[in-house]
Amino acid sequence: MQDGIVIGEGVVLDARPASFITRAMGAMLDFLVIGAVVVAALVIGGIWFLENAVLGEDIATVVYILTTVTVMVGIPVTVETLSRGRSIGKLACGIRVVRDDGGPVRFRHALVRALVGVIELWLTFGGVAAIASLANAKGKRLGDIAAGTYAVRVRGGKQPSAPIVMPQSLAAWAHTADMRRLPDGLALAARQLLGRAARLAPESRARLGDDLAGRIERYVAPGPPPGTHPEAFLHAVLAERRERELVAGQRERKRAEEQSELLHRLPFAVPDPPR
Repeated sequence: MQDGIVIGEGVVLDARPASFITRAMGAMLDFLVIGAVVVAALVIGGIWFLENAVLGEDIATVVYILTTVTVMVGIPVTVETLSRGRSIGKLACGIRVVRDDGGPVRFRHALVRALVGVIELWLTFGGVAAIASLANAKGKRLGDIAAGTYAVRVRGGKQPSAPIVMPQSLAAWAHTADMRRLPDGLALAARQLLGRAARLAPESRARLGDDLAGRIERYVAPGPPPGTHPEAFLHAVLAERRERELVAGQRERKRAEEQSELLHRLPFAVPDPPR
């Protein structure tokens, strides 16, 4: 089971599936909120109908059907569509429903989830949804499988990324090395690896470090000193790259200020008026 979405660089993004307990708590909170709204609406509507004496059998049937459809389908679809996969219960539990590719859910996804949910949530009191969720690696219920969605954690377990620091043993080499511009995807993959290295399995950490160091070494000349650890090499390249980009940005800004000052001067060596 992969805890996240794997991008093209082989780095897993922090989009871990929500646990069954978390999803169940979110669903219970949603049911409580919807139940409170329905009870309040029925009480207010019943009082109004009784006072006006217009509640016939046919009207009562229509009201019952409309209320049922609104509760089971209308409210969940509207809330998930407008909130991009977050209801009150999901918001309280720190989870969100997303597509299988990690993108936000849309109306059709919410509609499919709600329609299937009529059977697996409402008619079976959540029994079918619980069995399907426990049997699926990502905790999907039948509505998620049909819609191509699943619930992910969006807060609660995220840890700060480790900073990029220049290793002292490689500082002299990095300052004099010729470094070509790294592709953005490759630089991002290296940054993500270093930020999550402490939380990776040792085998995966070593494999990804060797792979990224070998790919980045093609953009650096001369190569690092023999025996350099791959992660130390990545730290040195990214730290030096950051410093060089900072210096280049400061130089470019200074040049732009000087050119702007020249453009506002009077032509033909006419002295500027005193300010």
